[in-house]
Amino acid sequence: MGRVQDKVVLVTGAARGQGRSHAVRLAEEGADIILFDICHDIETNGYPLATPRDLEEAGLEVEKAGRRALTAEVDVRDRAAMSRELANAVAEFGRLDVVVANAGICPLGAELGVSAFVDAFDVDFIGVVNTVHAALPHLSAGASIITTGSIAALLASKMPPGAAGPQGPGGAGYSYAKQLVDSYTLELAAQLAPQSIRANTVHPTNCNTAMLNSDPMYKQFRPDLPQPTRDDALLAFPAMQAMPTPYIEPGDVSNVVCFLASDESRFVTGLQFKVDAGAMLKF
Repeated sequence: MGRVQDKVVLVTGAARGQGRSHAVRLAEEGADIILFDICHDIETNGYPLATPRDLEEAGLEVEKAGRRALTAEVDVRDRAAMSRELANAVAEFGRLDVVVANAGICPLGAELGVSAFVDAFDVDFIGVVNTVHAALPHLSAGASIITTGSIAALLASKMPPGAAGPQGPGGAGYSYAKQLVDSYTLELAAQLAPQSIRANTVHPTNCNTAMLNSDPMYKQFRPDLPQPTRDDALLAFPAMQAMPTPYIEPGDVSNVVCFLASDESRFVTGLQFKVDAGAMLKF
């Protein structure tokens, strides 16, 4: 316990899923948490996003762990709002030590138009850039920036454009955005290393969250069925990983995030951390 004692951490996409898991785990290890989430749906995204109630409950979980929580409904696509709300939070907590740029969407479907590409790209890449750039004025030596990539995106980067099947424009936007997150974080790490500020990317494989457990994702994994269910998709999920599991849990990713947020990783920067049950080995 106490691996990030008294640090202040920003987590985006914090109302549920991986973001909520990261926020609670870091609170359990001694951090105060700033929790940002959009808390409303995006039209092209075929599964519901978090609600204000989800964000409230995430904040309460942080407080149950004995740490302070500050929640705000913020769209990572809005740089001005990100900068304003983060400045308010830092004024409240007095510092900012760790940034977990986690917010993301995956609007799958071959029937979707280019607006799905735009939404995925804007949330999954521009949103990361906005989060990091809003945070930079508040960071000092010893700070850690952690971005969320995607094993699926790394695999898609090995395929020719348009070869990834029924994912559609939104899926292509997701993959391209996450690939850019990876290269952006590497360049960021090089720029910030002289200031002793670290930047690393975590790449999860299938993760047991609302994004994976959704009708659009079931269709992605079972294109052979007109209306696949979760049970149908569960038969296909394990094909992604070399280890015999359909998915990892959010807590598996939080374990790596906690390490990267802590001083245990004080000289670790510019790296990829693949929490993938061997998916990259397999493919």
